[in-house]
Amino acid sequence: MKLYEFELQKAADKLVNEILKVKEGETVLITADTSSNETVVNTTASSIYSVKGKPMVIWTATPDGVGKAADPKLPVEALGAALSKADVWIEYNEKWLLYSTPFEVAFKNNKKLRYINLVGMNPDIMIRNIGKVNIRVLAKFLRKVAEMNRSAAAMTAETPLGTHLEFQLDPTHVVACDAGEAYEPGMFMMPGQINVIPRFGTINGVLVFDGSLVPPCGLLKEPIRMKIENSTIVKIEGGHQADEFKEWLKSLKDPSMYKLAHIAYGFGPGAMLTGNIVEDERVWGAVEWGIGYVSKSEAPPFGQNAVSHCDGICLNSSIWMDNVKIMDNGRIIHPDLVKYVDEIFKK
Repeated sequence: MKLYEFELQKAADKLVNEILKVKEGETVLITADTSSNETVVNTTASSIYSVKGKPMVIWTATPDGVGKAADPKLPVEALGAALSKADVWIEYNEKWLLYSTPFEVAFKNNKKLRYINLVGMNPDIMIRNIGKVNIRVLAKFLRKVAEMNRSAAAMTAETPLGTHLEFQLDPTHVVACDAGEAYEPGMFMMPGQINVIPRFGTINGVLVFDGSLVPPCGLLKEPIRMKIENSTIVKIEGGHQADEFKEWLKSLKDPSMYKLAHIAYGFGPGAMLTGNIVEDERVWGAVEWGIGYVSKSEAPPFGQNAVSHCDGICLNSSIWMDNVKIMDNGRIIHPDLVKYVDEIFKK
């Protein structure tokens, strides 16, 4: 059995001190469900307490779904009320509360909240992606890519297995740069990702997931191929996992669950494809496509309402911004970015 006590404590300390910069007296609420890793939760709470923060841990039963599909098994009003008063929210749930009703209540009522999504976290993932990463060096690269994306009007994404998607960007939509700088109020993810929400209804082409799809499949044993028209999935092909995906979408009884939501770049130098979507979507050179819900804060004024959300991974991606190629088969090639990559991976 791997304990990783020393390494995990270092990663938790980095999260609390360097990424969230928890201050004395702040209330830091940790949410977890009965499938969450108790060691990660307790180690983080200890780090919070050591800097004179006020840790509060809320455990709930593991829901049947994620997002709003989790609502039926959640103490929605009580959880929303607690989150509405916290300074910081660290989410360690296995079945995530992101985009659930308590999540919406928290962001509606609590303008000071700093939320970080670390769902499904375990010691291995936390050590690889937080403890061993030079967050400040990585941040310089991520900010540069995000800056380039905010200036672009159109994009193209391709993969060796057949993804080819073209789409437009909307300057009112958020380009979220998860650079480990969760100091101010807002929504943050684990460092190593840039999330881009295209202009709704503009994505067309073919999308092929070849890494993982969560929910419902986890790691993929075979590609899942989709035809996309005006940002909507109109055809799904593949083997038994494609059938599993079709049945899951059908079971949700929500047409909006066929709508693409966002594209995110994976730029986590320590990330590995494990089936945990938080780590999978940070695998270097991959892109992740989200499907379903998009919050109003990410795509004002209405967002994209849906009963749930899922994320699929495309490995070894190539990306163009306004016809300028920045990444080729997962390798950064743009001259303004290569120097940052060299520094990130310098031994």
